[in-house]
Order: sequence, then C-alpha cells, then structure tokens
Amino acid sequence: MEVSRNNGSLEINEIDPFLAELLRQIPVSTRPDSVPAAEQRLYSAPAGPNEEEFCAEWKIYVEPELRRLFQTATETVAADLRQLAENGKPFANSTLRIPHQHSEAWLNALNQARLAIAAKFDFTEAELCDHYRSPIGSRRDLSLFQVNFYGFLQEFILRAMECEGSAEPGE
Repeated sequence: MEVSRNNGSLEINEIDPFLAELLRQIPVSTRPDSVPAAEQRLYSAPAGPNEEEFCAEWKIYVEPELRRLFQTATETVAADLRQLAENGKPFANSTLRIPHQHSEAWLNALNQARLAIAAKFDFTEAELCDHYRSPIGSRRDLSLFQVNFYGFLQEFILRAMECEGSAEPGE
C-alpha cells in the first residue's frame, strides 16, 4: 500500500483486498449498534453526574447536532469508498482517492469507528498501545487490527493536511 498526495487528493494505491474490505467497513463500524459503552463513548456527557442540568441541556441542544455531524461525515466517507466497489476484479489491488476537502470527514468517521470498536470490545489501554500484536486469530484480534489500521490512516490524512496547509500557492 502506497500513500501519496496527488492533485489535491490523498491517493492510496495498491490497497490489497483485505485492507480494502476494512476500509469498506468504516461506515458500519461508526455505529454504536445499541452497545451502551459505544453509545456512551461517542456521545459522552460533557460533565460529571452532579451537573445534571448542564448534561440535560447538552443532550437536548448539542447532541443532535453532533449526531448530524457524525452522520454527514460517515456519508461523505461512504461516497468516497464507492471507488473500491468499482474494481471489477475482486482479488485485485485497489486505489482510493480522498479529496482534500473530505479530509475532515474522514478524520471524523475514522475516529468514530475507532471509538465505537474499542468500546464494543472493551479494549484496554495496553491492548490499544500494543502495535506489535500478531497474529489475527479471533474477531477481537481483527477488531484491534482495524482500530490500529484506522489510526494509521488518520495519521496519513493529518500529515497530508499539514503539507496542504503549508504548501505555497500554485504548488
């Protein structure tokens, strides 16, 4: 897999079918799926339980907009991911182009997916920081790999955004 900037897009080339499938799972992975820990992690209260009034106002006034923002980001990512479905050869490597203007949506959706997956599987901080864990022998292992892969993508998107922001006009 190769990541580069090309004409205002982040271009990911030579995505093998396994990683392409993990990418296609981003929109589904953002959903808390009625798992209270995932729901709580994505829509956490801004204050402790002793601040009932503040938390109630947050739930009424802020949370709906947050849900809308999350949904819009996920829809943008899902639309970009349609490129991976266009490959007529199911076992061939793919290319994905993420327009620069979609970078924020990608960061948002990847973060949602990482938070939801981590909460669903109740990963410990030690598990999340163990980047050398191998092999993938269970659904839990695969989910941990997915969280780390999404974090890897976030890092590349942030670097591309940094480069885009520091580029001279006309570059």
